Amino acid sequence: MSGDVRIELPEARRDSHLRTDGPAISVSGLDKSYGSNHVLNNLSFGFDRGKVYVIMGPSGCGKSTLLRHMIGAEHPDSGSVLIDGIDIHSPSRKVRDEARRKFGVLFQSSALLNGLTVAENVALPIQRHTDLPQSTIDLMVKLKLELVGMGDALDKYPYEISGGMKKRAGLARAIALDPAIVFYDEPSAGLDPVMIGVIDKLIKDLTSKLGITSVVITHEMPSIFRIADEVLMLFQGRIVFRGTPEQLRTSNDPVVRQFMNGDPEGPINAPRQLSELSERLIGPGLRKMNDE
Repeated sequence: MSGDVRIELPEARRDSHLRTDGPAISVSGLDKSYGSNHVLNNLSFGFDRGKVYVIMGPSGCGKSTLLRHMIGAEHPDSGSVLIDGIDIHSPSRKVRDEARRKFGVLFQSSALLNGLTVAENVALPIQRHTDLPQSTIDLMVKLKLELVGMGDALDKYPYEISGGMKKRAGLARAIALDPAIVFYDEPSAGLDPVMIGVIDKLIKDLTSKLGITSVVITHEMPSIFRIADEVLMLFQGRIVFRGTPEQLRTSNDPVVRQFMNGDPEGPINAPRQLSELSERLIGPGLRKMNDE
């Protein structure tokens, strides 16, 4: 038809695609301690492609530490994390970079640079990791911002937009290089209930439309039941539950029940309460002697 405009869309980066038929993420025997504090205890699990996985649990259970290990920001005492079969903690920087190209991260604070516009923030990873012409980068940025409903905020600076808009801009940046996996660190933190619903819908839509694997760290129970295909619950550095949201809802595990119901008393805070009481009554030195 005369007058039609044809736009050649850039192809997704091939090196970000999953190359194997195995798990998108495979964690095996993961252990991490800080001094005497054993934070991760021999964790092993796998995440398949194209699903939303939620990792939940009380404060101090190891969620954030696990996330840092999965993205290669921390090195384990023992065990491994494979991203599409590639060791994210490999001694080879080339191998580590290959694994990192498979995923994007939406940080809890969004981590946008205030001196750059929204569009420039989203363009940053494309500029740093490709040699594409600026015209192609501009088109990719517009596409990613449209996907998250931020197409009209290209020229705004982070300090000019709301917390929810920052989250969406951060998400656009996380998917800028068409990753196969996206990690979300407390994506609903600091947002009102309506905006939490918006972010939840974006996570589900992007997972299904782009075929990515989404890993969400959160303690927001309504979000968990809206978005999760599978849920992992951590407690004292161990997996105490893995299953569907419906299985979570009907679980009789006392740790799961206390967390879901928000009960002030139960196994989650009992160990801490006993430890604090012991230290107050007999002091740390005497308690250490008794433990020995």
